[in-house]
Amino acid sequence: MNMVSLLLSLILLLNMILATVVIFRERRDIGSTWAWLLVLYFIPLLGFVLYLFFAQNYRRIRLFEWKDIDRLGTAEAAREQLALVGSDENGIRNPAAIRNLDLVVMHLNCNQALFSENNEVDLLMDGERKFARLFRDIEEAKDHIHIQYYIIRRDELGTKLIQALAKKARSGVSVRLLYDELGSRLLNERFLRELREAGGVAEAFFPSKFRLINFRLNYRNHRKLVIIDGEIGYIGGFNVGDEYLGKDPKFGYWRDTHLRVRGGAVQGMQTRFILDWNQASRKDIHYSPNLFPVTESAGAAGMQIVDSGPESQLEHIKNGYVKMISSAKKSIYIQTPYFVPDAGFIDVLRIASLSGVQVSIMIPDKPDHPFIYWATLSYIGEMLKSGVSVYLYRNGFIHAKTIVVDEEIATVGTANMDMRSFKLNFEANAFLYDSEISEKLADAFREDITVSELLTVEKYGRRSRWIRVKESVSRLVSPIL
Repeated sequence: MNMVSLLLSLILLLNMILATVVIFRERRDIGSTWAWLLVLYFIPLLGFVLYLFFAQNYRRIRLFEWKDIDRLGTAEAAREQLALVGSDENGIRNPAAIRNLDLVVMHLNCNQALFSENNEVDLLMDGERKFARLFRDIEEAKDHIHIQYYIIRRDELGTKLIQALAKKARSGVSVRLLYDELGSRLLNERFLRELREAGGVAEAFFPSKFRLINFRLNYRNHRKLVIIDGEIGYIGGFNVGDEYLGKDPKFGYWRDTHLRVRGGAVQGMQTRFILDWNQASRKDIHYSPNLFPVTESAGAAGMQIVDSGPESQLEHIKNGYVKMISSAKKSIYIQTPYFVPDAGFIDVLRIASLSGVQVSIMIPDKPDHPFIYWATLSYIGEMLKSGVSVYLYRNGFIHAKTIVVDEEIATVGTANMDMRSFKLNFEANAFLYDSEISEKLADAFREDITVSELLTVEKYGRRSRWIRVKESVSRLVSPIL
């Protein structure tokens, strides 16, 4: 045996040993395990490098700490709310929450997601309207602005945001800006200089420790949160960039869903932001009453703010999705740009549809990430066979992440219906208990149907052989997309 053959044999042996050790040490789900085994065995050494970048396990690491969180009393308040459940006076007056008390309890048990029912909610489904309202609230801020986005572009909208934040920082308002380094990878010191020179602070989540090398590349903070004076909160799907105003000809009109909230749920958003900030920054936020003011609200919507991420033992948001879907009696409306779910999610949708529940899913008719789009079409084919109505949005690009069940409960947030959002990304969703808001979201879905194409089993069956190949390949690697 010559030296080249010997070297290749040693490399293959070493790769097999490394693959076996690292994969089974992680105790992943079967689909992800097999996907990584294929990568590691068929791409020797390079596959192991990819594993180092994309497959770390954060469930063993305590990522988020806040030394003052006990002063907030979240854990004690969650225990008190749980203790009241089942009593003659459980403290909950919201009819939708009472009828879905098991969902409330699940989020309290698993995520300490406090339930509040004094929330006033504005639905924002258009980028121009969303950012016009946000800039007015920024202009009127008096104490602090906490703002967090996955993507902030160096374009007209991004520049306008930095200028608005810098103006408030110069006036004495405390401004903290948190962005994800990968999603906002084009941001630089020059772009942020105006804000920092004005007294504002900007931090990146999971930044690279070495130039062009980031072993946490695959674990991104996908949350979009804004908290102003502890009284107003924003949560939903919009990032910051001109395309979210419909100015990118590649996508056209951008259809998304965001919430503007006043009421008790803002405290949940504030807590989540502080935990993320303290992970990213050396300048920790400490508890102060001005961060959690007692606010009056004319609203009566029930709400829980639920977060999840790779550090969680349970997939909190996905479990909320599954619980909602399994409780449906009449209808389920889902809007998502990506539909790459796991077997449990598929099964609960299939069971609902076969049980006579009207299940409707809306996805884009164009890709922004080709592999994920082709994987989406593969899973959509299974839904069609189970009697699910599938709509392809054709009026631009739909980026909303919403589920509405029986027009009584709903969820709006950052988590897509895919394994990345369920397992890898740091996400945040509002779970809403309110018939009026849920009906508005269902009405919006029905309005979107008028600019969408119904995908039938027959149309899906006529797709080309090349598309079928792309679907099959994308589905094979979908557990690690």
